[in-house]
Amino acid sequence: MKRLIILSLLIICSCKNKDKDVSLSDKSKSVLITEKKTKNTVDFDLEIYDYDGLEPLINKSDDKVHVVNFWATWCAPCVKELPFFEEINQEYKDKNVEVLLVSLDFPRNYESKLIPFIAKRDLQSEVVAFDDVDQNKWIPAIHKDWSGAIPATIIYNKEKRLFYERSFTKEELETELKQFLN
Repeated sequence: MKRLIILSLLIICSCKNKDKDVSLSDKSKSVLITEKKTKNTVDFDLEIYDYDGLEPLINKSDDKVHVVNFWATWCAPCVKELPFFEEINQEYKDKNVEVLLVSLDFPRNYESKLIPFIAKRDLQSEVVAFDDVDQNKWIPAIHKDWSGAIPATIIYNKEKRLFYERSFTKEELETELKQFLN
């Protein structure tokens, strides 16, 4: 019986030590990765808006078609569809189409996650960060039926405005955009 207790204690102690080693190792890797990413993205100038600052950017009345996508780096469907917005930006920029990517990432993650994400993916569309804690004001102001879920997209021009609380394939996004080009 004593041998069984001693053996159990040895196993428990050795497991705890392994866990500590792994977590320390993981933490140091995380710190190194973060430092490396930060050094690579110091020159990026991220514009941060509250709703009053963002409102003019999502309600322009010019001759362009505006595609505004609300997304975040922690949102898998958002990240999956982001290349489609980039493709639309490149393919339609000569047809008076402007793409704006509005990040809803948490402010504490701007330097550690958002800016490295933008740099790594070399995003060419305009990207801004949105930081406004008064969700009861800005969610219905953006669209009366929006639950606040992302991804969400607005496509508009001075004559028409549509809101989508969903993700897109490239073909679906292009189909919706073409409604504004004809």
